[in-house]
Amino acid sequence: MVRTVAIVAALDTKGEEAGLIRDVILAGGARTHVIDVGVQGAPRIHADTTRDEVAAAAGEEIGALAAGGDKGKAMAAMTVGAGVVAARLYREGRIDGVIGIGGSAGTAIATSAMRALPVGVPKLCVSTVASGDTRPYVGTKDVTMMYSVVDVAGINRLSARILTNAAAAIAGMVSVAPPRVAEKPLLAASMFGNTTACVDRARAALERAGYEVLVFHATGSGGQTMESLIGDGFVQGVLDLTTTEWADELAGGVFSAGPTRLEAAARRGVPAVVAPGCLDMVNFWAPDTVPEKYRGRNLYHWNPNVTLMRTTPEENARLGTIIAEKLNASTGPVQVLLPRGGLSQLDSAGNPYWWPEADAALFDALRANLRRDIPVTEMAENINDPAFADRAAATLLALLGK
Repeated sequence: MVRTVAIVAALDTKGEEAGLIRDVILAGGARTHVIDVGVQGAPRIHADTTRDEVAAAAGEEIGALAAGGDKGKAMAAMTVGAGVVAARLYREGRIDGVIGIGGSAGTAIATSAMRALPVGVPKLCVSTVASGDTRPYVGTKDVTMMYSVVDVAGINRLSARILTNAAAAIAGMVSVAPPRVAEKPLLAASMFGNTTACVDRARAALERAGYEVLVFHATGSGGQTMESLIGDGFVQGVLDLTTTEWADELAGGVFSAGPTRLEAAARRGVPAVVAPGCLDMVNFWAPDTVPEKYRGRNLYHWNPNVTLMRTTPEENARLGTIIAEKLNASTGPVQVLLPRGGLSQLDSAGNPYWWPEADAALFDALRANLRRDIPVTEMAENINDPAFADRAAATLLALLGK
């Protein structure tokens, strides 16, 4: 079957580049569907979905946007419209993947179209901002970002090679079918470097019981992605042993997953086992990025690019209250496991973050605010001890009726 790639670009300013991408994809045996998201100048190549249609999909009229002189409003409209158009084309079976090109504005519009598509649909954006913080563009979807190296402004010997590589890549993505994998019930699990031993052991036990476990690294985007998949009904159970992103949300760390973390499973009634893994730490980048107000705290240089900060009893009490509030909204079965031997690899006897009083403040606040019908199990072990991992897996299996 011949596959179709959507090309999202402003054809007044990026028409030449879009034309090169189109020609390479066609030469590779795939089809193309060009979506024009420009506003001002005349398109330089033919569009299969015109800018008028994109604007209309956002409830706007392209002539009014062009005449209005408000670039921010125009870009906002085309960003919304691109997502609506891409979702409709995919739903109708007319596209199988998306490629986009642009600077910051073009990237925002193109990746909006990509984020409107399900995980697994090929998505690639050639962008001038791809070597920086791409989280706002990628979101929780599998968007591939390719750094343009030079500005996306015409064709030269360097941009021609990069755009050709990108076009060949997306053509290959849509043309190659994934291998067949036996479908098993899906579970979601949260993990961090400091809880890897626990989650790996628990995951193995769950897989032996016949489940497929999707593990999400608790780096903010990982937690958001996990919440998104739970909310969309993809998983049957959650092993949420690494809730560290809430420490970053509370203290301003770099790995926050936002204020809705821990809500999806509660809202959908998905069985969940929850533990306060790595709530002993807040994450920052290199040491010089740690806010001045925290410079005197217990800091640990995890690697050259990540600096950890130990949470205090006061912060942990607040975290316990927050987690209880989130779990109290649960409409399905949920159980809490508390490791008195420490919340992470670093929070164990003899290690830098061992602070039983701080952990106790977390446990006390959680128990005091948690609904009385939600079971809480305290264990003497550290979260990474085999006994804790085994109990976590067994508890989730029990909630799942296994």
